[in-house]
Amino acid sequence: MTEQLRLMAVHAHPDDESSKGAATMAKYVAEGVDVLVATCTGGERGSILNPKLQGDPYLEEHIHEVRAREMAEAREILGVRQEWLGFVDSGLPEGDPLPPLPDGCFALQEVDVAAERLVRLVREFRPHVITTYDENGGYPHPDHIMTHTISMVAFEAAGDPERFPAAGEPWQPLKLYYNQGFNRPRTEALHEALLARGLESPYAEWLERWDDSDRPERSLTTRVPCADYFPIRDKALIAHATQIDPDGGWFRVPMELQQEVWPTEDYELARSRVDTALPESDLFAGIRQN
Repeated sequence: MTEQLRLMAVHAHPDDESSKGAATMAKYVAEGVDVLVATCTGGERGSILNPKLQGDPYLEEHIHEVRAREMAEAREILGVRQEWLGFVDSGLPEGDPLPPLPDGCFALQEVDVAAERLVRLVREFRPHVITTYDENGGYPHPDHIMTHTISMVAFEAAGDPERFPAAGEPWQPLKLYYNQGFNRPRTEALHEALLARGLESPYAEWLERWDDSDRPERSLTTRVPCADYFPIRDKALIAHATQIDPDGGWFRVPMELQQEVWPTEDYELARSRVDTALPESDLFAGIRQN
């Protein structure tokens, strides 16, 4: 492979790119890979989750602009490019029964209408590899599930000149992965390591919920070593100040313990048009040598 490698990470909201695969992206940027984050929505309906910022009327009134500024800071930290697909956040419906989704939101778009924007971006950027969410969205947020749906359509359609002919010259990505960073083996390993060191674990409740759920175990086909970039990941995440409390649970596990116990970010290979041997340690396995 003589041309520059390109990676596209498709995410639902600003901040998702910094909590899912951020260290992987920073690693590849450092190695000379061109990395583009495609952000489907502006996060307009996201709650202010940082308790230190809750109740601020300016933030509440201008959340779309604030989240865009946070995204700009995060992408600078990660060293990636980023494009907005321009859809409106669907919000996370709560209650019993669940309320209807708001008119015009991302999750209610016709699939081909939403997918065409992503196909256009794929054809412009020409990624060799795409990362996205699994069919459950990683967790069942309607925007995450829609992100999965249009990512799968775009992967199959971008190389087909008969599909979305107005969206640019065809380009076929070679591999597509699901982010699987929040997997049970990693959570258990960190939990046990914390307890073994006499430290409090923030994962006990997570593991209890796992036991009580019917959530299927995912196949971890690809573990990318990127521990040196965990600090960059955390810095990018903290840049999303309305969403992340720097004193919260995300940051209770000492960095050196994370780097020692689970020094990878993990993925599930969902589509491949190249031969590769599993398990992998590189999203570009099977591409670099072609």
